[in-house]
Amino acid sequence: MTLMDEEVFFQRLAGEHRKLYAIAYSYLRSEADALEAVQEASCRAWMKHKKLKNEQAFTPWLIRITINCCMDELRRKKRVIPAEKLKEKEAQEMRCSDRLDLERAMNRMKPKYRHAVMLKYYQDMTAAEIAKVLNKPEGTIKTWLREGLKQLRNYL
Repeated sequence: MTLMDEEVFFQRLAGEHRKLYAIAYSYLRSEADALEAVQEASCRAWMKHKKLKNEQAFTPWLIRITINCCMDELRRKKRVIPAEKLKEKEAQEMRCSDRLDLERAMNRMKPKYRHAVMLKYYQDMTAAEIAKVLNKPEGTIKTWLREGLKQLRNYL
């Protein structure tokens, strides 16, 4: 890779930092752990960047690496994935017990449904974007979203 390619890689990586941090935080619920996961994902991405064949897949590829780092961290700490903090206005309106109920319900969902729901409703990603990140067909993601919401309704 030339020096210019290296510069472009790190510029693009820096441009995605906030999104990667938000995703990592939604999984890990800890600022320090999220920052560490993003750093680990950045290192992994740099080590594997020559294998990326399609530059347009850069962002979904980075997100997938970040999610993998988060899952590795959760496995290491043997924690469950909590629901992401709701937007400030919604959080103020929602009672504490309701938030706990939502978090418990999210934690009871099958992981594939939880991942899809978190990316859709907490990161505002489309089904097509989620499909790229999770490396699944868009129809599968739509099914996971539908089933995930159905599970949430049953748990709540």
